[in-house]
Amino acid sequence: MKEDLTQGPVIKTMLRFAVPMIFGNLLQQCYNIADTLIVGRFLGAGALAAVGSAFSLMTFLTSILLGLAMGSGTVFSIRFGQKDQLGLKEGILASFVLLSIVTALLNTAVFMGLDWIIWILRTPANLVATMREYLSVIFIGLAGIFLFNFFTSLLRSLGNSVVPLLFLAVSAVLNIALDLWFVAGLNRGAAGAAEATVISQYVSGIGIAVYTRIKYPELLRRDKKVLFRLSRVKEITGFSALTCLQQSIMNLGILMVQGLVNSFGTTIMAAFAAAVKIDAFAYLPVQDFGNAFSIFTAQNYGAKQTERIKKGIRAALTASVAFSLMVSFCVFVFAEPLMTLFINAEETAVIEEGVRYLHIEGAFYFLIGILFLFYGLYRALAKPGMSVVLTIASLGIRVALAYALSAIPAFGIAGIWWSVPIGWLLADVLGTVYYFVKRKSLLCGGL
Repeated sequence: MKEDLTQGPVIKTMLRFAVPMIFGNLLQQCYNIADTLIVGRFLGAGALAAVGSAFSLMTFLTSILLGLAMGSGTVFSIRFGQKDQLGLKEGILASFVLLSIVTALLNTAVFMGLDWIIWILRTPANLVATMREYLSVIFIGLAGIFLFNFFTSLLRSLGNSVVPLLFLAVSAVLNIALDLWFVAGLNRGAAGAAEATVISQYVSGIGIAVYTRIKYPELLRRDKKVLFRLSRVKEITGFSALTCLQQSIMNLGILMVQGLVNSFGTTIMAAFAAAVKIDAFAYLPVQDFGNAFSIFTAQNYGAKQTERIKKGIRAALTASVAFSLMVSFCVFVFAEPLMTLFINAEETAVIEEGVRYLHIEGAFYFLIGILFLFYGLYRALAKPGMSVVLTIASLGIRVALAYALSAIPAFGIAGIWWSVPIGWLLADVLGTVYYFVKRKSLLCGGL
């Protein structure tokens, strides 16, 4: 199934493409949610704190692969919009080789530097063993993550957002079942939660790779005309490297904040681990809507449909803000019940801090909804460097304010929480100003 996003009603086309992506990534979050729920309930707050901290690190590493895949997907979408079949095929080959090499390098680096990683995260001494146990298993899943994200980006660039959803649905259900079996049934501890996640990652990664090879053989089979060209590698790298940098900076900032949070002890770590899961689940739909908007824009950019891009921007902004405000209301009202999904009701201090985080940060989801649209827009318009600038602005401000405000007794931990929406706001202002100053050249550039 392919879908040409350069045709049909703008908002209907965008939403029809976006909804499977949203549901797909909500299911992907189930990997992490399942770990958090089961670890928190069966292994306690200490194990939850360790797994939550490890999740921040894993998110940073996978963001490198995700960024490379997203950047590649932008190039695929543009070539699809241009009807450039040869360029699309050679781009696929160049991207696959590039991501394979990066995955191998990441795997080597993390296993060699495991003890250093634990130290840099400022892990409390009582959690070091649990952290090492979890990380030594979860890193094995990087190759599965690479396969899934690469083929997902390819399918989405062709307008197919449904199939990735189906593979994620299967693997998410498998992850939950294996989590319960390994942790609650076999008493394998944090390692069991990691094993369940890794197995599920490989199921989805290998499964979608096999599907793509069977369904789209014309894109993947050997062809004498399709060559591994350095020019294609350079093109892919030009988009992917900056998108990768953006994703890495985003998650490096989060990792730095995680280190600061860890310095406040197990209670704050556990509260943050649970609240961040709720947080990510809450605004993930607008993140994926931003990615869908990016593919919509890239296809129309390749087809030189300027007016359609403008209509898409207006429709996407309205939909994203409206949804974000609705979610903010729900999270604000139900913050405490949501926290008790992850934390036993007796852990009152953990729940209280998590609720405070959600009340402060969760009220401003519309700001990050707008920011995700800017990320997608500039990536699609061949300006991935601007997405990097916005990420640096958002995360740089967040990290600086988190460290500065938390050191002031009047703010304390709340200073870390307030730094998040302030960073979003300033990045949104910068993205808006740049768009209106450069609008004409942005929309009419073409490749």
